[in-house]
Amino acid sequence: MKVAYIFSTTGHTVSYKLGKMILPQLEEHRHGVEVVGMFFFDDNTYALRQGDPLGERLSVVAREQGILLMLCDQCATERGLAVPDEKGGYRPVGTVEGVRVGCFPDLYTALATNMPDQVITL
Repeated sequence: MKVAYIFSTTGHTVSYKLGKMILPQLEEHRHGVEVVGMFFFDDNTYALRQGDPLGERLSVVAREQGILLMLCDQCATERGLAVPDEKGGYRPVGTVEGVRVGCFPDLYTALATNMPDQVITL
């Protein structure tokens, strides 16, 4: 089964649920499903800042396992993690390697070749 996670709830969602549960399982190849994407909203975008220990670990796992990491374009722009690009979209700035920035249509397009069977919102 393939899943995608949407991190929309602020607070301990990313630091605890992702950092203490999901990420260690992914690192140890025991999560039980294939994760194809993660989409971050609001302050959850900060987890993917360059130099953030959680974000750096996640970047390595995402690269090794082919997991899409995407920030909400408006959320990332408000937090200084994205800027408009010349094509009318956004590009990440100051983030860990491999992060993309977009809105739901961009997420759909990015996942179109590797569609999840389930989307889990945390």
